[in-house]
Amino acid sequence: MCRNIKTLANFEPAATDEEVRASALQFVRKLSGTTRPSRANEAAFNQAVEDVTGAARRLLASLQTNSPPRNRDEELRKARERSLKRFPRDERTAAAGA
Repeated sequence: MCRNIKTLANFEPAATDEEVRASALQFVRKLSGTTRPSRANEAAFNQAVEDVTGAARRLLASLQTNSPPRNRDEELRKARERSLKRFPRDERTAAAGA
């Protein structure tokens, strides 16, 4: 559930509102232990997502760093390389996916 929370700080261009909200949603899902709340808990769940989204935006706006901004394409390439090392594809899987 929590694997989809991505690092959003120090990217150029900056994280979008959609990315911040998606991370907040994943965080609230993890905390609540559910991907979809019951009707009785829906208002509290949605309010928590909005609260966490606001806190995340404030955090990202206030962070300071001396390192250069990261490149999204480069980080994606690195993530794919790490994934291939962790989950190597064999000949049959590669042929089936092609």
